[in-house]
Amino acid sequence: MSQPDFTPWVVPSGAAQETDDLHLREHTQSKTTLIEGGFLHAVRDGVRLPNGLQAHREYFIHPGAVMIIPVLDDGRFVVERQWRHPCSQVMLEFPAGKKDGAESGLACAQRELEEETGWKATRWAYAGRMHPTIAYSTEIIDIWFAQGLVPGVRRLDEGEFLDVHVASLQDLQQGILDGHITDGKTIVGVWWAQRVASGNVSLLWQDASHESV
Repeated sequence: MSQPDFTPWVVPSGAAQETDDLHLREHTQSKTTLIEGGFLHAVRDGVRLPNGLQAHREYFIHPGAVMIIPVLDDGRFVVERQWRHPCSQVMLEFPAGKKDGAESGLACAQRELEEETGWKATRWAYAGRMHPTIAYSTEIIDIWFAQGLVPGVRRLDEGEFLDVHVASLQDLQQGILDGHITDGKTIVGVWWAQRVASGNVSLLWQDASHESV
């Protein structure tokens, strides 16, 4: 039996990416609102597939969010434990939250860190972004590192309950291996933290007063 012919993948850029992706792209023909909630909106799009056939795609429209990786002076990380209703269990996570309107990523990260944990950070660094649920949501999470943490006062939303803890990088790595940490964004956050700690990734730090992404 002959082996399949695998084409090595290289990172495309600019116009090359547009051209290389033409045989994979779908084109939206119609859009129908299914649910318009206070947080998420569900829609169904009619699309034309690359082969010309028609199909439907159902997904949620999300306002966007941030995740914060707060690093204490001793190298440990601030994490949270809270009940996640869709999963029916308490999850250990890095602090995170959705953007409010046109709020910038940095402003959202600063607000969410203080509201949820009571900590403020004097230095921030943007790491990157992730699409956590590409099959059924438009959600994009911007990933921020926070340093120079100083204590403040928590301001949880009404109906929000969570515990704040600290954990070492080794604790978080082991938690993933043991299956105790299953939150996707937090696993990605630990991946980033590993690379920053090892020196494989350098971050561009900025003062808290600086506006950015």
